[in-house]
Amino acid sequence: MQLRKGKMNGITDVAGVKTGHVTLYEKVNDQDTVCTGVTAILPHDGNLFRQKVRAGSAVINGYGKTAGLVQVDELGLLESPIMLTNTFSVGAVMQGTLTYMLEQDPGIGDTESSINIVVGECNDSYLNAMRLQAVQPEHAIEAIKSASDGPVEEGAIGAGKGMVCFGYKGGIGTASRVAEGYTVGCLVLSNFGKREDARFADFNQVQMDTPDGSIMIVIATDAPLYDRQLQRLAKRCAAGLGRAGSHISHGSGDIAFAFSTANTYDHQSDSQMDSLSFIRDDHPVMNELFQAVVEATEEAVISSLRNAETTEGRKGRMVEKAPLD
Repeated sequence: MQLRKGKMNGITDVAGVKTGHVTLYEKVNDQDTVCTGVTAILPHDGNLFRQKVRAGSAVINGYGKTAGLVQVDELGLLESPIMLTNTFSVGAVMQGTLTYMLEQDPGIGDTESSINIVVGECNDSYLNAMRLQAVQPEHAIEAIKSASDGPVEEGAIGAGKGMVCFGYKGGIGTASRVAEGYTVGCLVLSNFGKREDARFADFNQVQMDTPDGSIMIVIATDAPLYDRQLQRLAKRCAAGLGRAGSHISHGSGDIAFAFSTANTYDHQSDSQMDSLSFIRDDHPVMNELFQAVVEATEEAVISSLRNAETTEGRKGRMVEKAPLD
């Protein structure tokens, strides 16, 4: 039986979570079109460096150029917004996010330690003139400052502006599920698959000279979980991808990231000991949380297609909106 959807059916159904976008679209000349952007996911609206959240990731296929996952998986903590963009803009977005965080907290890099910025990416070079490196640090700051806890804008927006999924226009998609009173939200940046791979629709087949593609998946939950358990949630995103039709190809960067808004972690404490309450691994609710991840991931992918629009990109390439109800 399918689980109940959240009120907005999006990642912002998890209380405190916010999303923001900056979209860049400009026809530069006959060959080049800027068709890209930045998307920000904030776990809460407080000081993310001072009030970290538990987190974990899963590299389903590692053909990607993300930043920050090494420290997250070592320490199990997230202390920055999660940022999404195109492959060549990871550095600019990381710089802008760092600038924003330094302005928020003057202790970072001075009286306190350094900060770990998390950035994920997909290759949008089929539609976007990626070599122009149009995304600048200020676009990352703008995306963060525009973040809202309302319904998530989906489709060809923000980091999703130039993405292609199952041979149609992809991009940002989101969905949520409720499991035993806990909410699981998913946001994807979809950029993978051929039309014949889709399991949810019978698409007309067409040959497109696109890269193998990638997908970034962000899972948020208010369930009290710690980092190892969040890694387990992130791994289940692969099942949601498989249900949609992905076979996780060689050149695809398929990376999932999960965090919990429960049990925040104070940056500073004089105490030698700490305590944490979390759901037992063998409790039945864990299986429902896994199911929620699978269902929300699959629906978020489909939603990214349903909410996108036909987009013209570089070299006059046109990617159509998927024929979905």
